[in-house]
Amino acid sequence: MRRTLGPAALVIAGALALAGCGDSDSGGESDSGKAELSVGSAYMPQPVSDDMAAGFLTVTNKGGAADELTSVTSDIAGQVTVHETVDGAMREVKSLKIPAGGRLELKSGADHLMFEQLKREPKEGQTVSVELRFAHSDPVKVDMPVKPATYTPKTGH
Repeated sequence: MRRTLGPAALVIAGALALAGCGDSDSGGESDSGKAELSVGSAYMPQPVSDDMAAGFLTVTNKGGAADELTSVTSDIAGQVTVHETVDGAMREVKSLKIPAGGRLELKSGADHLMFEQLKREPKEGQTVSVELRFAHSDPVKVDMPVKPATYTPKTGH
């Protein structure tokens, strides 16, 4: 004859299982209230115009709090603006959101950076330094390689 666990035994078993989830060595608390940002896949296609260029990159947030890209600076441009693309139309925005545990992808045909009033024309093989500023996190400096004007990144898909 088989015995089944009574309700009290089930509660105790459940409590013991949950107690293991709260282990202080798990590191769960360290990322709960802050964004943890990293930047990758950065590049600038060689500009086809004398005074403007585009820039693309991915900001990954492994933290437990959202953040926002609020501004970008570069010594190569008089100003760098942040643009979003909605229904094929681009417009300048004050910031772009980076969700907790998510990412912000700036890519061709979508959200992107615009380098305006270029002080020099970036050429393929060079790098352009940029500084990304966020609403809550420290600034991040990125070296953006200049790729051919027709460059299409490999997505791995």
